[in-house]
Amino acid sequence: MFKILRNILVPDAPGDEGGDRFDPLLTAVAVLLAEIAQADHEHADVEAEEIRSQLMANFSLSETEAIELAKAARATATESVSLHEFTRTLHDSMDYKEKEAVVEMLWRIALADRNLDKYEDYMIGKIAELLYVYRQDVLRIKHNVVESIRTKT
Repeated sequence: MFKILRNILVPDAPGDEGGDRFDPLLTAVAVLLAEIAQADHEHADVEAEEIRSQLMANFSLSETEAIELAKAARATATESVSLHEFTRTLHDSMDYKEKEAVVEMLWRIALADRNLDKYEDYMIGKIAELLYVYRQDVLRIKHNVVESIRTKT
């Protein structure tokens, strides 16, 4: 799905503690997912599980790698003051379909607890805008995610 992220792991350098272990694009996606999970100021285990699931499914990470990346992304998101550094990285390197896939992952995180908070909704709209994803496509993706969740249960 993400042709530019085929080689997601950067080889560990001697003495590297794992902080820069992941490709910057993958890190940017993970931080945005963490931002959505934190947008409603509630910690939901189901959202954390969905982040791991999305990272594993979309980037072929092992569970251990997904957990490690999600933990690092959560810390980065907490310290970050702006989304621009992450969205700029993605905008400059991804094609439109890949950006739509990121928006879909964001919706899956926001809706994992079956409750869409107004701050989650706003953040997804803002991130999509910074990625230059058309609003009509954002709404179509949201509808598709809602329908896929509805048919699962």
